[in-house]
Amino acid sequence: MTTNPFDLHGHVAVVTGGGSGIGLGLATGLAQAGASVAIIGRSAERLAAGRDALERFGTPVLALTADVSDEEQITDAMARVYREWGRLDSCFANAGTGGYVTGLLDTSLAEFRAVTAVNLDGVFLTLREAARHMIAAGNGGSLVGVSSMGARQGMPRQHAYAASKAGVVGIVNSLAVELARYGIRANTLQPGWVETEMIEGLLANETFNSQVLKRIPQRRWGEPADFAGVAVYLAGGASAYHTGDVILIDGGYRTF
Repeated sequence: MTTNPFDLHGHVAVVTGGGSGIGLGLATGLAQAGASVAIIGRSAERLAAGRDALERFGTPVLALTADVSDEEQITDAMARVYREWGRLDSCFANAGTGGYVTGLLDTSLAEFRAVTAVNLDGVFLTLREAARHMIAAGNGGSLVGVSSMGARQGMPRQHAYAASKAGVVGIVNSLAVELARYGIRANTLQPGWVETEMIEGLLANETFNSQVLKRIPQRRWGEPADFAGVAVYLAGGASAYHTGDVILIDGGYRTF
């Protein structure tokens, strides 16, 4: 057995929203390190493309269509992973939606809940089911919730998004304390401005580019590939004593 804490051969990982964007960046890092990776999402087309991208690393890949906000679907998907590979070592609850961009007085409760159903309920359900299998196997594990810098700063006209991403931190911190007895770690990732489909419209706005990019010390937008390394670190033995933390990956945006 390898003593390299960054070697994930024999490791089983799940990434929701793993067919594109940050999720695919996380999954890529895991696959490159040798892990068997299951990507879960709603778009069969994106999942197929993601599976093709991951399989080139020569590790087993599962692409499972499921809506994380649907309890039955995510429960079945996580059970499928466990049946297929007989274990579950890490889970990255990454699936999310930006939702509406409207003023407070014009936002309906239905619009608010449509966002929190994915970004908050979906994270809860995903991590609950992952923890269920980890506890049953008795091998410990690593749970990771993907939040956003929007949990730290005001986001006008995106109340549900900000609230849901702040809620992810609360859920994960609670799990870090509750599940430590089972050898399960729980941490949160908080991405900054990352070049994904979710913010394509903003990136096309010259004013937005000029105002925001100059506040990023590295002077570039984040890329999904920037999350490959931290995925390997959090999944495996290198982070054996690291739990209950919020890891900000924003190119220095908040510091500056």
